[in-house]
Amino acid sequence: MIDVESALKFYRVMAYVVGVMLLLLCAGMVVKYGFDDGAMVAVVGPIHGFLYMIYLVGALNLGLKVRWPIGYLLLVLLAGTIPFLSFVLERSVTERVRQTIAAATA
Repeated sequence: MIDVESALKFYRVMAYVVGVMLLLLCAGMVVKYGFDDGAMVAVVGPIHGFLYMIYLVGALNLGLKVRWPIGYLLLVLLAGTIPFLSFVLERSVTERVRQTIAAATA
């Protein structure tokens, strides 16, 4: 179970990091199209893309360890592309995994 707990911790960190980067990217898009300055998007965009790939690996790792249904796994994987969804699903994922851990140790 310690392996699942470490995978959960990594997932949680990446969910928050990717969520914050996505919000920065959205702000950059507003600046780019509203004020004709694409510098923020040029910097934040690739960083978010790279971190999102790491998020995908972490979420997939956790999902395979706790054997999520494919639909839930796909929802979690897509959460890093919709603003605020990674924050919401992080809470749901944490609760779901903690229940799974509790059931396995009981």
